[in-house]
Amino acid sequence: MILHPPILALLAGALLGGFLLLFASRHAIRILRRWDLDSGSELQLELERRTCLVSTVVAYACAFQAASLFLFVYTADDLAALFVGAMCAAGTLHANPYGYPALGLKAAGAVLSGVWLVVNHADNRGRDYPLIREKYVFLLALVPLFLAETAAMAAYFGGLKAEVITSCCGSLFGGSSTGVGSELASLPVFPMQAAFYASVAALLAAGAVYLRRGAGGRFAAAAGMTAFAVSLASIVSFISPFVYELPTHRCPFCILQREYHYIGYPMYGLLFAGAVSSAGLGWLGGRRIPSLASVLPPLTRRLAVTAMVCFGAFAALVTWAMLSTSFRLEGY
Repeated sequence: MILHPPILALLAGALLGGFLLLFASRHAIRILRRWDLDSGSELQLELERRTCLVSTVVAYACAFQAASLFLFVYTADDLAALFVGAMCAAGTLHANPYGYPALGLKAAGAVLSGVWLVVNHADNRGRDYPLIREKYVFLLALVPLFLAETAAMAAYFGGLKAEVITSCCGSLFGGSSTGVGSELASLPVFPMQAAFYASVAALLAAGAVYLRRGAGGRFAAAAGMTAFAVSLASIVSFISPFVYELPTHRCPFCILQREYHYIGYPMYGLLFAGAVSSAGLGWLGGRRIPSLASVLPPLTRRLAVTAMVCFGAFAALVTWAMLSTSFRLEGY
């Protein structure tokens, strides 16, 4: 099973990305220790040239990391047909103990990779590399996460056995089972609907304040990350039943399938893009850096607008899914 082409692509990409990040982290440590922009030494000139190479290498690795999350979920969903009991990625990921940890690590890695790309973009626009130290400290913190994700993914795909009987999403995300999926499915519908729309409204309001006054970037970022978490929980709690038109079907993966018009891909894409933009706004918003004085204000405004558009579009998509059907969740 490990010879499945998408699995080989994921593992090869993860191994290559891990190698590139280890290569980059070696130079990052050297840059952090020896960087002195006031010096005109040969070493400093070499480090300045080296940081361009390292940034480019890490940018490609992070871009693959972010994109591979969707390939991983697609592959898990595609493998469902090979397992007895599995109907979608929920069952495939449950086929051994490493599936869901690998998914969680990939999701965290995708968001953090996006944030690193935002910080790197801002740093490269400054003539004096003003964010170089925090950028590389962040990179060194990411390396263990990426290696853990690669190990979890290798253990997951390597441990898949076709004779394993796994569970379907109906039992994993049903109210009568135990675990995180069941807890999310048991959340009360109407309070979750209120929390969802309130969190999106808070993000839109905080973003509007930032666009108007140029202040409150971290508050807007916190609102965005809150909306991200509430939205993920809402998909299980009340959004997916409207898509399936079944009150007991709350799987967060079946919405990625053809019979539901692949609506899950734009939903999750909007959420992750909104989360990255929000986190990037929290990192860069309100910073006073002389060499980025003309760069950060328009960049952070674009991040605020992107977060507002992504979460607003997600809320609109959810509302359309709820209103375009005669199905109702009253009584649940």
